[in-house]
Amino acid sequence: MPRYLVEVYLPRSRVHDAHVAASRVQAAAEQLSREGVPVRHVRTTILPDDETCFHVIEALAPGAVEELSERAELGGVRIVTAIEASRPARRRDTP
Repeated sequence: MPRYLVEVYLPRSRVHDAHVAASRVQAAAEQLSREGVPVRHVRTTILPDDETCFHVIEALAPGAVEELSERAELGGVRIVTAIEASRPARRRDTP
């Protein structure tokens, strides 16, 4: 399933709110899935020094991510396609 990154502005003074927002995102994802819209909250990452919060979401289409963001009451968001890159495996003969 494709992944999307939902970027939310988060002032330093409201960093504690990100944990509540992550719970709302999870609840909205579960509700949408029960309604037949496959969507999954993968993780939330908070960058307090950049005043930014990122929610990684799996969904079949960006419209589902927009609906999730609205239901979770995230406010103004930016939604972009995300591609995960993994580190190459280390060779066993390398220290």
